[in-house]
Amino acid sequence: MLPGVAAFGVIAGVAMVASGITPALAMLMSLLVFAGASMVAAAQLLASGSPAALVILATVFINLRFMMYSASLRQHFAREPLGWRLAIAYLQADNVYGLTLMRYADKPAAPAARYYFLGAALVVWAAWQLAVGAGIGLGAGVPAAWRLEFAAPLAFVAMTIPLLRDRAMVAAAVVAAITVIATAALPFKMSVPLAALAGIGVGLAFERSWR
Repeated sequence: MLPGVAAFGVIAGVAMVASGITPALAMLMSLLVFAGASMVAAAQLLASGSPAALVILATVFINLRFMMYSASLRQHFAREPLGWRLAIAYLQADNVYGLTLMRYADKPAAPAARYYFLGAALVVWAAWQLAVGAGIGLGAGVPAAWRLEFAAPLAFVAMTIPLLRDRAMVAAAVVAAITVIATAALPFKMSVPLAALAGIGVGLAFERSWR
């Protein structure tokens, strides 16, 4: 798990610097946001000159999954003190959620859940920040002529391919790709949200018809 976290963190760090974010702000963004997919998306949109509103909207949509994570883990942490709940919210990550769910799925309100979560989350958090810092240093030391803007889309390709496990997901990805290419000339980078909506719509329709 940690090698994957480290690899993605390095790519995210390089992508943020390549998009024009200063190294200091990139590292601050990693510490405050701690959400790799939204960070890479923001870097990609900023590099393409997208409006701030679109950058914010895209990152909000990407991070909506954390609301589902919170609802799923509520049985374990709803009664924790506010400080613990805030720490859990900040340290939440996809892999940490998966580990916690696998271990305590059949143990509602297990007292040790908080410590298991904290142990896993702190290891992932530290690995991520170190990897992002390495990526930022690598990206800042590379000549601008090398044009590392490809790092952000490459990261998303790497994240997307493993998710294409059924026909609905493949259909959503294909339609989204076609839509973003067909609408690339639209102003304010509107091709991005249109592609997302088209992909989601086709994926849902395809899944319902298949069932």
